[in-house]
Amino acid sequence: MKPLELLAPTSLKTGLTLEQVRQAPKNQIDSNPQKTIGQLAFEEFFSFFNIVNYILAAIVLYTGSYRNLLFMIIVLSNTVIGLYQKIHSRRILNKLALLHAQKYQVLRDGKWQAIESEDIAQGDILRLNAGLQIPCDGVIRFGECQVNESPLTGESDALDRIEGGSLYGGCFVVSGTCLMQAVDVGSAQYMATIIKEARREKEYPSQLRDVLNSIIKFCTIILFPAGILLFCKLFFYSGVELNTALLNTTASMVGMIPEGLIILTSTALAAAAVKMARKAVLIHELYCIENLARVDTLCLDKTGTITSGKMNVVQYLPLDGQSEAQMKQALANLFGSLEDDNMTAQAIRRSLYPLTPTEKSNVRFPFSSTWKSSGAVFGDTTLIVGAYSFIFEKTDPKVLAQIEQYAAQGLRVLVLAKTGPIEKLAKGNYTLCGLILIEDEIRPNAKEILDYFKSQDVDLKIISGDMVTTVAAIAKKAGVDGHAVDMSKVADDQIGEVVAHNSIFGRVSPTQKMLMVKALQQQGHTVGMTGDGVNDVMALKQADCSIAMGSGAQAAMAVASLVLLQDQFAVVPQIVAEGRCVINNIQRTASLFLVKTIFSFLLTVLTVIWMQAYPFVPIQLTFVSAIGTGIPAFILTFENDISRPKGSFLVSVLSRAIPGALAISCGISVLYCIVQYGSVDVSMEQYQTMCTLLAALNALGVLYMICRPLSFLRLLVLSFSVLMAIGGILLLPNIFFLYRLSWTLNLIVLAVGAGQEFLLYQLWQVRWSKYLNKLPLVARSAAVSD
Repeated sequence: MKPLELLAPTSLKTGLTLEQVRQAPKNQIDSNPQKTIGQLAFEEFFSFFNIVNYILAAIVLYTGSYRNLLFMIIVLSNTVIGLYQKIHSRRILNKLALLHAQKYQVLRDGKWQAIESEDIAQGDILRLNAGLQIPCDGVIRFGECQVNESPLTGESDALDRIEGGSLYGGCFVVSGTCLMQAVDVGSAQYMATIIKEARREKEYPSQLRDVLNSIIKFCTIILFPAGILLFCKLFFYSGVELNTALLNTTASMVGMIPEGLIILTSTALAAAAVKMARKAVLIHELYCIENLARVDTLCLDKTGTITSGKMNVVQYLPLDGQSEAQMKQALANLFGSLEDDNMTAQAIRRSLYPLTPTEKSNVRFPFSSTWKSSGAVFGDTTLIVGAYSFIFEKTDPKVLAQIEQYAAQGLRVLVLAKTGPIEKLAKGNYTLCGLILIEDEIRPNAKEILDYFKSQDVDLKIISGDMVTTVAAIAKKAGVDGHAVDMSKVADDQIGEVVAHNSIFGRVSPTQKMLMVKALQQQGHTVGMTGDGVNDVMALKQADCSIAMGSGAQAAMAVASLVLLQDQFAVVPQIVAEGRCVINNIQRTASLFLVKTIFSFLLTVLTVIWMQAYPFVPIQLTFVSAIGTGIPAFILTFENDISRPKGSFLVSVLSRAIPGALAISCGISVLYCIVQYGSVDVSMEQYQTMCTLLAALNALGVLYMICRPLSFLRLLVLSFSVLMAIGGILLLPNIFFLYRLSWTLNLIVLAVGAGQEFLLYQLWQVRWSKYLNKLPLVARSAAVSD
C-alpha cells in the first residue's frame, strides 16, 4: 500500500464548507443499485410465464368462455404474493443494515456533526477514536493512534500511526484519538478496489437456480411450437370448432407452465431471508441458502468464529521474589498511566479491577508495534510490558521453554519487567518481574456449535494464520482434535492431499486459504467458509457459501453471501437448519408442479399424433392444480425437515414427477381407447369430465406418495386436498365444467383409476435416477452432487 498524499489541506478549525461538500466526491462504493418498487412490480407482473398467461387469457376472452379464466386468479394471486414478499424482505433487510451502520464525527463549517459513512466527502476532517472502523482512506492531520490493519494484511498486531501517517478504510482504531482528512473515498479507496475485484463475475453455484433456468428454457423451446401444432391438429384435421380448439390449446399450454414453482421458490427463499434477518443475519444472495443447506465441509477462520476476539488474563506468575499482589499493583500503576486501549490492555485492566493506581508516572511509552511493548517511568523505576524476546536482548532458555509450554496450551505470554531511571532504558538492563498468561477467549458455545456440525456429518477445517501450536490448542479446547499442519511448509501442489486428511491448519496465507477451499470443491465437497478480514476475501469468494462477521472488514462483508451482523456465531446452526428446511421442502413440492408440466406435454404430443381431441379445458386443469399442487405445496413448505439435502436436485424432482406424469398419461390413453374404440356412448363434455376425475385421482395419489411417511401436517394436507376434490366435484360441478356421468361411465373411471393408481405405485418403485443421470439435461447437475 502506497502512502497517501494530501491534494489540499482542509482547515482544522472550520472543515469543509457546505458548498465544498456538495461538489466533492462522496464515500459511496459503486454496487448494484437496488431496484425500485416499480421495477420489481414490472419484473414480477411481466415475467416470461406471466406474459404467456396473458396471451392465453386473451385467447380465452376471445372465445367468450369466461369461466376458463379462473387460472388467471391464481396467476395474479401468486404474483402479488411474490411481489409483497420481495418488497417486505427488502425493507426488513435495509432496516437491519441501517441499524448496524456506524456514524462518524465530521467538521463542517466549524461545527462537528454525526453523519453516515456514505455521506463523508473527500477532504472532510473526521475525528477517529478507539473502536471505530476507518470509513475511507486518509491522512492523520492531528494526534496519533494505533491501528489494527488485520482486515487488510491479516496481521493482528496494532501499528503506530502519527501525524502525517496514512490510514486505510476497513481497518480499526485500537487506541488513541486523531483527526483524519479523507483523501480517497468511495470506489477510489484501497478497500473498494479489493471489493470490486472480489465481486467480479461472482455467482454462487445453485442446483435450484440451474433447474429453474432449465425448466424455463425447456418451456420456452416447446411451449409455442407444441401449442401451434395442437391447434392445427384440432382445427384443421380433427374438425373441432374454433372456440373449442382455442380452449383445448390454451389448456395444454397452461398445463405446461409451472409458474407456481417459480413463485413458490422465490417466495420461500425470501421468507427464509426474512427469518434470518430477524436473527441479525444479512443475506446478499438468496440462492446461497441452498448451498448453506448442502454444505458438507465447513472451513472456520479461528479468529472471530471459534474465538470471540476478546482477550482474558488467565494467570499472573510473579518472579524475582515478588508476590502476586505486588505484581498486580505494579501493573495497575502502569496501565493507570498508559492510554493503550488495545485488546491486551483491556484484558489486563479488567483482570485488575478494582485495584487503583497508587503512583503517577513521569513519562509514558505507548505500545509500539515495532518494539512489541509499552511502558512508563515512576521516579527511579521504569516498568515495561511486552513480548519477552523483544524486551530482553539476552534470553534465558528456561524462560523461553516455559513460554513455549504455555503457547502450546493456546496462551499468549507477556512479561512484566523493570529497570532503573529512564536513562538506563535499553535492551538487556531489565529484571524479569513476572509472566502474564492471556488467552484468546473461545466463544462460550463454540464447542457445542462444532459438535452440532459433527453430528450433521459436516467436516470441520480450522484455518488460521497464527502459530500452529496456538491454533492446535484452541482447536482442541473447541473440541476439534487432530494433527496441526504448518502450511508455511506446504507447497501449493500438496494442498489437495493435505487438506483432505487433516483438520487443523496454522500459518495459512490468504492465497492458501483460497486454494484449500478450491481443493475441497474439486474433491466433490460443498464448502462453507467463515472469515472477517480482507485476508479471507479470496477464500470467501471461492466458497460455495461464505459467512462474514459484522465487525469484520467491509471487503469480507461485501463478498460474503451471509453476514452475521452481531458476530453471533451461535446462530449458524439455526440458519443452516432454516436453509435445509427451505430446500428440502422446495425439493419435495417442486415435483407436484412438474407432474402437470410433463403430463400436459405428453398429452399434447399424443393428441397431435393420435388422439382426436385434447382431454381438458383450462378450468379443469385449474381444479386439478388447486387440489393436488398449489395449496398442498404452499402448506408443505412450512415443514421442519432439517436433514441435509443430498443428491441432484433435478434428479430428485424428476424422479418423483415422472411416475405421476406417466400414470395419468397412460390412464387417459386407456380411457381414450375405451371411448373411441369401444361401444360406449360418450360426449366430449363427459369424456373431459372423466379425464378430469382421473387427473384429480392421480394428483391425490402423487400427493400421498410424496407425503409418506405421514406426519400430522402431511395427513392434514392430504385430508384437506381430498375434501377439496370431493367438494369441487359435488358442490361446484358447473364452475369446473364437470358433467353428470352414468353409472357405467363412473365404473369405467373407477376401473381405469384403480389401474392408474396401481401403475403409479409400481412406477414409484423404479430407480429413475439410474436413467435420468444419463440424460444430457441432468448430467451436469448430477455430477455436482455425486
